[in-house]
Amino acid sequence: MVSNDAGRSNPNNPLLVLGKITAILDAFSLSRPTLTLGEIREATSMPTSTVQRLVTNLVAQGLLDREEDAFRIGMKLAYWAAPATRGVPMVDLFMPLLKELRDRTGETACFFQAEQTYRVCVAMAETHHALRREMHVGKILPLHAGSPGQVLLAWNADLLERTLAAPLATLTENTLTDPADLLAAVEQTRRNGFSITVGQRDDAASGLSAPVFDSVGGLVGAVLISGPTLRMPYAVCEGWVEELLSVAERMTRLYGGRFPDEIPA
Repeated sequence: MVSNDAGRSNPNNPLLVLGKITAILDAFSLSRPTLTLGEIREATSMPTSTVQRLVTNLVAQGLLDREEDAFRIGMKLAYWAAPATRGVPMVDLFMPLLKELRDRTGETACFFQAEQTYRVCVAMAETHHALRREMHVGKILPLHAGSPGQVLLAWNADLLERTLAAPLATLTENTLTDPADLLAAVEQTRRNGFSITVGQRDDAASGLSAPVFDSVGGLVGAVLISGPTLRMPYAVCEGWVEELLSVAERMTRLYGGRFPDEIPA
């Protein structure tokens, strides 16, 4: 009789091999769609011989495609992935990631989309803290105040033009009411790939947001972490940027999306 420990220590154990294959595939991202063997080895911490053997097999099976001296996720995986999300509402796709973001930060995580000249909360995972910002699914808010609005404007040139042409209402002393200031903030958001705001819509609230894209690189919406500035001063928000961007990228991938090739003017 073979013990379970012996099975786990066998390098040819299918579960161990599957774990290594998963680690290789996980090394690829939208920001790093192509990787060399050395970069895969560095990302997975596996021996060079193991990486070479598995990558060769993955290429042979169409799970990876070779691109000169580098590799990318194979089109066969895209073919398999298509049925996984077909017919699944966007909110259902994103809710597990919003809950994960909420649990990692302790603060409310939301997803906003543009509707006419406003932003609307379409999904949220609310903080467990007693002290929280008032937010609910369906809440309609102005685009010019807060980090989700800056993200929605940064990748939608027509919406930005319409917003800048309209009066910008003062909500707090930190609200951007000068079109030039709002334009500068939106351009900075586009360059950074995210936005952090403090006290623009609510004197005592902070937020940081990042974009999610569809299959043609069009903007789907903005994922947001928000909470009281007492718990979320600017420095704390900065510390959560990588966490936010990681979730935004995972949402983009779940939605079958990609980053845009060109930044809108």
